[in-house]
Amino acid sequence: MKDNLLKLIGYAFAAWILIFTGIMVTKVLPYLSFERAINFLGTKPNEVLDKQYFMWAFYIHITSSVFSIGGGIFQFFPKILRGYPKVHQWIGKIYIGSILLFAAPSGLVLAAFANGGLAARVGFTLQCVVWWLTTYAAWHEIMKKNYLRHTEMMLRSYAVTIAAMSLRTESYFMVYIWETKPIETYLTVTWLSWVGNLLIAEMLIYLGFAKKLISNLNHPTSNI
Repeated sequence: MKDNLLKLIGYAFAAWILIFTGIMVTKVLPYLSFERAINFLGTKPNEVLDKQYFMWAFYIHITSSVFSIGGGIFQFFPKILRGYPKVHQWIGKIYIGSILLFAAPSGLVLAAFANGGLAARVGFTLQCVVWWLTTYAAWHEIMKKNYLRHTEMMLRSYAVTIAAMSLRTESYFMVYIWETKPIETYLTVTWLSWVGNLLIAEMLIYLGFAKKLISNLNHPTSNI
């Protein structure tokens, strides 16, 4: 009964992430018109929009991040891990490559121009640094065939990946339930969205989620 409930929660969470990914795709598509001040870009002053490296970073970040969010969740499906290991490996390679080479570095550029002042810029900068480091660590551990450590670091990496989803969800509750002011909401979720997710990831690791995820796989027991 308990396992079935956990599976149901897991599938519901995965479904919400995929729905969110679909919503994000609809948000990204208008930017591909490359209009100068559309939506989010309209909040930036002209001196920022005039910087070509900022614009390149923006487009790289929004496109690579969408895949990271939507593709990353499939890395935690036991059926794919057991039945389709090659699929798991290829998705994993693309996920790790997209973050290390594109999403996190471009995020650092955007963080330097974040709205909200120094507190927001520091928060987004640290998020990108932690995102890159946890993803790199996940790659490093799988290269050593340390499957447990790899899974634990992937949980941490993906916790930061879905900070974009947490940021919007938390913002909604803060504004419409607790009626916080816009700047209070923005600065709070800038940090809470990824730090809170990491705390949840640590709790899942402590409770043995990573061990359970790989317990039925044909990996060397010395690494589990």
